[in-house]
Amino acid sequence: MTEPSFSIPTIRLKPKANARAIRHGAPWVYDNELVVDRRTKSIQPGAIARLEDAERHFLALVAVNPNSRIFGRVLAREEDEQIDEAWFVAKLAAALTHRAHMFDAPFYRLVHAEADGLPGVVIDRFGDTCVVQPNAAWADVRIEMLTAALRQVTGVSTVVMNGTGRARGLEGLDEKTDILTGAIDGPIPVQMNGATYMADIMGGQKTGLFYDQRPNHAFAQRLGHGQRVLDVFSHVGGFALATLAGGATSALSVDSSAPALELAEQGAAAMGATDRFATRKGDAFDTMAALLEEGETFDVVICDPPAFAPSKNALEKGMRAYERVARMAAPLVREGGYLGLCSCSHAADLETFRNACNRGIGRAARSAQLIHTGFAGADHPLMPQLAESGYLKALFYRMMP
Repeated sequence: MTEPSFSIPTIRLKPKANARAIRHGAPWVYDNELVVDRRTKSIQPGAIARLEDAERHFLALVAVNPNSRIFGRVLAREEDEQIDEAWFVAKLAAALTHRAHMFDAPFYRLVHAEADGLPGVVIDRFGDTCVVQPNAAWADVRIEMLTAALRQVTGVSTVVMNGTGRARGLEGLDEKTDILTGAIDGPIPVQMNGATYMADIMGGQKTGLFYDQRPNHAFAQRLGHGQRVLDVFSHVGGFALATLAGGATSALSVDSSAPALELAEQGAAAMGATDRFATRKGDAFDTMAALLEEGETFDVVICDPPAFAPSKNALEKGMRAYERVARMAAPLVREGGYLGLCSCSHAADLETFRNACNRGIGRAARSAQLIHTGFAGADHPLMPQLAESGYLKALFYRMMP
């Protein structure tokens, strides 16, 4: 699908809107920044439009969605750019060049939305399979074009569309998951940091595996050598399997999802680490309380919960939840041991999250040194003009005697 120039509508910023931000690389235009009338409201979700400043100077080509607070997403800075299959091929090829340089096997996040020039689009690669999350209307209506370009650039045979999650709801898009081409026979084994993870492409969370924690798994691996490890909110084995691959004497995975823990057990078996691995199904807070009551302590405790603060409106409540995690996890760490606390909340910046963790550790009557701050891997680049693209934070503490 290509919109000829004569058919492209124009949308315009209000006089007091910050056109300079767009000129300097900001990727989003909110509905309250635009002159919105009956004509602009009637633009079909996913259409391409010209964005002008209040003086009618061209700023960018944007993908429009009148159903979203993010009314426009910048796609191109040149007025004559064609958003066609060749355009997708160029964007995907640029993304692939970076990943192929950074990783020696085709298991990574191939496209990280705005940071890779494809706003709202996430693509994770699992060898010969790619999972696409078209979380914006413009990509959703061009999914066939995107799929064709993806196969051309990567050579993968299987492409899965994962159309689930909060982001699609904010765009007014339906939830759906579908195999667009190829076939899925079962969980896909993924090697990271010497560990084996089983990615459930069709039934797991998000795309089936979280690649973003790769460097933090590697750091925890060093802490866990020869140690007893507790991994809370473990998903498919996360930190537990990484530390086992690094020589941990034992690892216990805690999660509320039985299917996720079953995949973790499959991963441990593939690594030959079943005798050092155990799982415990249950609510994370209840399980931490039970372990404390049982008198358990561990050398390394890591908590990687879901996004407790997915939006600014949820920030205060989310910070209380992160503080609670720290307060309950800290007593489970032996003196001189290590505590890892993670957040994938877009709305919480590093300082806010760190303050919540520090309060929780203090409320547990423990003292700690902050020894390392980690972020997402190189396949999750941060767009400097979009703070939300740098969502992942990981804090590692040494609990003082």
